[in-house]
Amino acid sequence: MPARLPSWAWVSGLTVGAIAAVTVLAVQADQGPQPTAAATKPKPSASADAHPTPKETAPAPVPEGSGTGRRVVYSVGEDRVWLVDASDATRRSFKVWPGTVDPDPGKYSVGTRRQDPTTGSDGVRIEQIMYFTQEDGVWVAFSNAVDGSSPPPPADGAKTGGIRLPKADGDALWDFGTSGTTVTVVA
Repeated sequence: MPARLPSWAWVSGLTVGAIAAVTVLAVQADQGPQPTAAATKPKPSASADAHPTPKETAPAPVPEGSGTGRRVVYSVGEDRVWLVDASDATRRSFKVWPGTVDPDPGKYSVGTRRQDPTTGSDGVRIEQIMYFTQEDGVWVAFSNAVDGSSPPPPADGAKTGGIRLPKADGDALWDFGTSGTTVTVVA
């Protein structure tokens, strides 16, 4: 007749088995859900296309007649800025939001620079202000909103000379456009 195991051995064996099973489940849970074949296929997302961000496939060419050498080029007609290095290579190009007063085409220089935040003529907190000309009694300058927002529509008849940039572009322009840097404005 086979030997009979005491009841404590059965209980111990079941306890060890239960602990092992719980340990395996805890390790799997700690690793997160494991992908299945259905989960690895890309799914269309309605939110992905709800507000698409425009992407440029190639940098916009620097406008003809904008000069040579290291400069900032601002196109009034395209609402675009180019940062051009000394070898005439475009380092960065981006769209901007112009003020209501456009500078005349010509060559200017970055004059006063103000990094500290202040309130712009549109009531928005702005920073990294780079003045380069005065037009129709209004200072024209590049700047970006502290919070990165686009400017609100100007009040009827308001004269604003701020050329507002997205935050990342404002950072790049601030680093590039030191005092005395040429600013070429084209139509």
